[in-house]
Amino acid sequence: MSPLTLQTKVSDIVTAIPQAADIFRALRIDFCCGGKIPLEEAAKKRGHDPEAVLGRITELETKLAECRDTRPGELAEPELVQYIQTKHHAFLREELPALTPYVTKLARVHGERHPELLRVQELFAALKQELLEHTEDEDRNVFPLVLKFVENPDPEASEQLKPHMTELEREHEQAGSLLKELREITGDFLPPADACGTYKLVYRRLAALEKDTFEHIHLENNVLFERMRAAV
Repeated sequence: MSPLTLQTKVSDIVTAIPQAADIFRALRIDFCCGGKIPLEEAAKKRGHDPEAVLGRITELETKLAECRDTRPGELAEPELVQYIQTKHHAFLREELPALTPYVTKLARVHGERHPELLRVQELFAALKQELLEHTEDEDRNVFPLVLKFVENPDPEASEQLKPHMTELEREHEQAGSLLKELREITGDFLPPADACGTYKLVYRRLAALEKDTFEHIHLENNVLFERMRAAV
């Protein structure tokens, strides 16, 4: 997509940056049915400074790009833990609650014609609970043990850490199973031909959630935990 300007259509911005929908939603700018107008016009309709709105979206775009450009697998353990927390954990804590009302609305409005959306809502709710509890456990309990072990990799610290890593890997499998069913039931996150803007938005963001979660799991299972096991 070309650089964003005041003349970029609101709907095109959300297509390119799905998380921008949260900004528009907070500002009461219609990105769905009324999204086929330039950002400048849409912002003025709601009494907002178009330049300020564009600035917020550009800032979001830059933040997302910076996350993609980092090579976390090359980071030392303390920096890798910090990366996981600031990118993946922060993303989940922001995205899961933010996406919830869209999933709820989609199931409510279109669930009768598309009953699979009711299952999508159930799977998303289970995934949300699983991932938020999982990240809380990592931040409060597991990552402090990882950092303690990195500082002093003795057998006692290793024994403290091992059952936590095993449990986290089991939880990763559970989250992966939920995501697998989400992908299957949505036909690879492909909305129907007559899908509205909210329908498309939810599927794009579920696909982005899947991508981020699998990257998250990879860094923990295949990089961080493998290093911990190899250190003793």
